[in-house]
Amino acid sequence: MTTVGIEAINAYIGPASLDVRQLFEARGLDLRRFGNLLMTRKSVNLPCEDPVTNAVNAAKPIVDALTPDARERVELVIVGTESGLDFGKPISTYVHEALGLSRRCRSFETKHACYGGTAALQMAAGFVATHPDPQVRALVIAADAASVAARNTYWEPSQGAGAVALVVSRQADILALDAGANGYYSHEVMDTLRPRPDLEAGDSDLSLLSYMHCLEQSYQHYTERVAGADIMTTFDYLVLHTPFAGMVRSAHRQLLRKLKRMPPEQIEADFQARVTPSLRYCTEVGNVYSAALYLALCALLDHGDFDRPRRIGLYSYGSGCASEFYSGVVAEGAAARLAALDLPGAIAARHPLTIAEYETVSDDSLHRMCGVRDHVFDVGAYEHIYKTRMEGRGLLVLGEIRDFHRRYRWS
Repeated sequence: MTTVGIEAINAYIGPASLDVRQLFEARGLDLRRFGNLLMTRKSVNLPCEDPVTNAVNAAKPIVDALTPDARERVELVIVGTESGLDFGKPISTYVHEALGLSRRCRSFETKHACYGGTAALQMAAGFVATHPDPQVRALVIAADAASVAARNTYWEPSQGAGAVALVVSRQADILALDAGANGYYSHEVMDTLRPRPDLEAGDSDLSLLSYMHCLEQSYQHYTERVAGADIMTTFDYLVLHTPFAGMVRSAHRQLLRKLKRMPPEQIEADFQARVTPSLRYCTEVGNVYSAALYLALCALLDHGDFDRPRRIGLYSYGSGCASEFYSGVVAEGAAARLAALDLPGAIAARHPLTIAEYETVSDDSLHRMCGVRDHVFDVGAYEHIYKTRMEGRGLLVLGEIRDFHRRYRWS
């Protein structure tokens, strides 16, 4: 059987951040709920950034690292996103162009809330596995940008920014997917939604309940597909979709209670050992939507113990809803490959926003949304942030929108 998986992975986490407790205090939110988030900071995009720039800035380092021959063999580009910029034109077209990939390439966008990135990965894996060229590659990017800050709500503190890019091939240097080891569970539910470009809405309690129910049901389907699978012994680590770390803790606790009848102290010990390493970046970046599961995978690679190949279980959830539990084996040397990209350094280097700066960039972000016909992106209102965090660094930024056509440039 052909081995297919992730050959390379990288994340882009934005140039700025905001202290989440400071936001709670500024908005007058109930601090008793602050601890439930298990967050310290969140990433914030500048107004000259959008899902396209996030996607390209995540993908460019790993695409540039490919040999010319490998680059030419990228025959599929899929962007998983819930932040589409047009009802017809996919953002993958902009991404494909900016990265200078071959025009002999399939290009499209997938949407199913936060499940979009996993839908793209699984479709790419099937494409690679059945392709007659063993050297073919696919580029999968999970990329989003938050809508206008949902002010004075409990959604706002978790709204993050960024993207994760994956090269998918038969050279699974990061993660070899377990072929056929996939459990699914989907149904219609109105838990979270984006009914307009400038609005994120929904029922947070319903979303949590749906997330936990789908975890249980998709894992049940997985066990029916994979004989002998056991939540405690099959997986060295668990990586779960992470809108905020507190949601993962609740879902993990409920799953082990139901499956194993474990007492609280044993559940907490398991959480610390097998789940916490994957939460390290999400607590600093916030919810990156379709990329949240894959940012958690990056955190696990950087903070887990991979002195030998280890099998991990991954759970993806998208509101609306779709879910999937699948597994794979982290390759020996995978952690070193990601470490070379220094994600901890990128997280530490973000500009710490004041509340006033945050309000400015949040207000100006309206101009990057879907439906804007014409706009020139003047960085003057946040020039000091742009100059210290983006200028001269070769990052893609949005320069202008002219008659709906987005025009990008390098910083």
